[in-house]
Amino acid sequence: MSEQSAKNFFNCLKLLKELTAIAKILNICAEKVTDHPEYVSILLPFLKEKTSDELHYAQDVTEFLSHMASSQEHKSDFRTMMILSVLKITGLFTGLHTSMFHFTTTDMNCSSILHARGAETVCLHMNDHDPTGQVLFRSSEILWNLLERGNKEVVTAQLGTLECVLSLKEAFFHLLNTGSGHSDLQLRNDLLVITTLIAESPGSHSIFYENKTAYFIYVLVKSHNPLIRNLKLSYSNEDLKMKKLLLNLLVVMSRDLAALQLYKEEHVVLALLALMKPPVASLSECQSGSRHWSAAQKEELQLQALATLATIGPLMLEEYISCEGSTCLLLLLDWCVGPDSYLGQGHSFHATGGRGGKKAQTRHCIRVLRSVTSLGEESVNQDLCDQGIINQLLGILMQIDAGPDEDDVVALEIKSDIQVILSTLCETDMHRKELFGSEGVEMAVHFLKKGSDKFYSGLGHNKLVLSTVDCVSCVVGCYTTEDYFLVKDGVFLLLNLLSFPFFILYFLCDNPNTVPYILTWRDGNGQTAPRLLLQLWREEEEELGVPRNQHGSIADPQRPIHSLFQLDEAQLSFPANVPSAAVLEMSENLRSKIYSVFCKIGFQDLPGLLGKDYVTLTIIRRYLDFKVGEVWDEISRELSLEGVRPISPDQEALSTICKIAEDTAKRIVEEQNSILEHHQKEDIREEKLTYTEVRSKGVEIAYMKEQLAVVLTFCFGVFQHFIGHVVGVESTDAQGPAGVKVTLVRTPVRAPSQDKGEPTIPNPDYFSTASSAD
Repeated sequence: MSEQSAKNFFNCLKLLKELTAIAKILNICAEKVTDHPEYVSILLPFLKEKTSDELHYAQDVTEFLSHMASSQEHKSDFRTMMILSVLKITGLFTGLHTSMFHFTTTDMNCSSILHARGAETVCLHMNDHDPTGQVLFRSSEILWNLLERGNKEVVTAQLGTLECVLSLKEAFFHLLNTGSGHSDLQLRNDLLVITTLIAESPGSHSIFYENKTAYFIYVLVKSHNPLIRNLKLSYSNEDLKMKKLLLNLLVVMSRDLAALQLYKEEHVVLALLALMKPPVASLSECQSGSRHWSAAQKEELQLQALATLATIGPLMLEEYISCEGSTCLLLLLDWCVGPDSYLGQGHSFHATGGRGGKKAQTRHCIRVLRSVTSLGEESVNQDLCDQGIINQLLGILMQIDAGPDEDDVVALEIKSDIQVILSTLCETDMHRKELFGSEGVEMAVHFLKKGSDKFYSGLGHNKLVLSTVDCVSCVVGCYTTEDYFLVKDGVFLLLNLLSFPFFILYFLCDNPNTVPYILTWRDGNGQTAPRLLLQLWREEEEELGVPRNQHGSIADPQRPIHSLFQLDEAQLSFPANVPSAAVLEMSENLRSKIYSVFCKIGFQDLPGLLGKDYVTLTIIRRYLDFKVGEVWDEISRELSLEGVRPISPDQEALSTICKIAEDTAKRIVEEQNSILEHHQKEDIREEKLTYTEVRSKGVEIAYMKEQLAVVLTFCFGVFQHFIGHVVGVESTDAQGPAGVKVTLVRTPVRAPSQDKGEPTIPNPDYFSTASSAD
């Protein structure tokens, strides 16, 4: 059957009363599509004809398309053709929602539906009149299938139009005010999730605010808006989920500054502060017996509100101040560490680690304080200090650290956040440094003593170490606390963490009492601080690929401190607002920091250095000169790359500066060679001295052996005949014969009568010994 024959056949079919029977025929033809793809082009005119008179034959068309949708064996092109036809019949959507749902069960169909803007079509018709009440439910199911099986970005883009948002708003409030069953509440929450996904897509925020369609705010806060005038919550788990979804939606929408004005009008910050209050049931609730949130539900809302405030609070600082947000947070913090026997349920995501206590509340409360103080708003920070936050945080910090588990992730986060807040408050204010005082020094020293053994544990010890070092900035600048910090061996503890606190050491060295502590410090192997700094310098240069010879001396005077990165960037020209490679590398390694510390402690009379250390020290002493030469060399090279020739005096000055830097490097090379030669001579001299001592010892030993041989030769026979047998010979520290100790066994002298065999009584001195030294 050709395509032309099919068209002639349909010219005879002017009515649609036989659509059901035709559908059966088409299904038989569709089964042959797998083996005969040409059926696709033949079947296409059928659907076009069948949908031409849908206003009169709506029921027949609906049954026809539903029957076609029930078949799952069609070729993909044919299935796509049917889907597109269904979506064009928008007036028949009410009867086709079930068929549409079946279409969205495969990825290929979802892609085809999205290609025909099916998500937008479904959303716009989800509120159509439906006596069965299934259209809204099926529409939600279809949208979810499209989100899960189709392209999420395409779906949210189609739903992100004003018409779709208004349709979602209408459906949401319909369910909010009339829905009572569990399925209705679930469907209401599903629509909120879809709304959240739309809000997360780029460019959709303005739709909610410019057209006043941010309807979710009216539900969250107490409002007299007529849309929620008759709203009554059942305090079920579904209502709790709705509240949490609304709080999450506030965070998502806060990315757009247009939302903040609406938040201000609806007093969102005040509502969040009310939700975060300690979850204690009021007396009226207990007496009236009315339904209200359970303790576990209150906890979830409280933690969610705190998490939301951590994001929205810094964006709405004026409202935060007018609502006395700092006071509310400090009161909540008092409750968190108080003796109340509150037991956290720990059911929600934000309650992680808080089961059986108030640790989760403490964690989120500290997070809010950190986010607010990090802005550096002086009025907010001063208000917190006036209310005693410094001493309060110090007490909480030591109380938490006294806990049994040092590897608790939540506790580690709280401690590091508290230290960050303290350093933010006290770093630039002398009066607050005084408030930090001895108690703060004790805290810093206590955490510095823990060391960095667990730095790579992955639990948060690394953040705690860094925040502790940062917290030492609360000491720097106030001589009272600085001196107390030095007395408590704080500098020694910082040196034990030498790979981190160079900037702290630099500022501490402004205090003249600090340098002696640095110079007298020794690590576990007896290594001094200057030598450790020099070792770190060599390790940094090795990692950077700086050319050095086998003795650590400068290998290339033209590039005395160049790294491999700088050599790679040598042929590039940088804009004026971009730092060059020579400047950028100063912030990316420790060399500039090590140089700064040596500028404070000096380059002379440093204890515990070896020959190679003095070689490295000559480079460090000229680091700034080399760095200045690098910058001028870059300027000269970039001018050449850009084809710019300076005027003759400038060119001469530029060449002179570069030549001076190279000559300085050559002089340093000569100085290094001189140091190496001097130490080589010292090594040879010490070697000769050692050899002389060994040789003198050898001559003395030979002389002692000779004297011993003479003594033994002369005395051995005599001693044996007149005294006894030699048992042992040993030498002492004395010189000459007096230094030889001979041990003998005496032999009794026999009388003639005894030679005849007469018995004798043994001499009691037989087993005694004698010594020539005696």
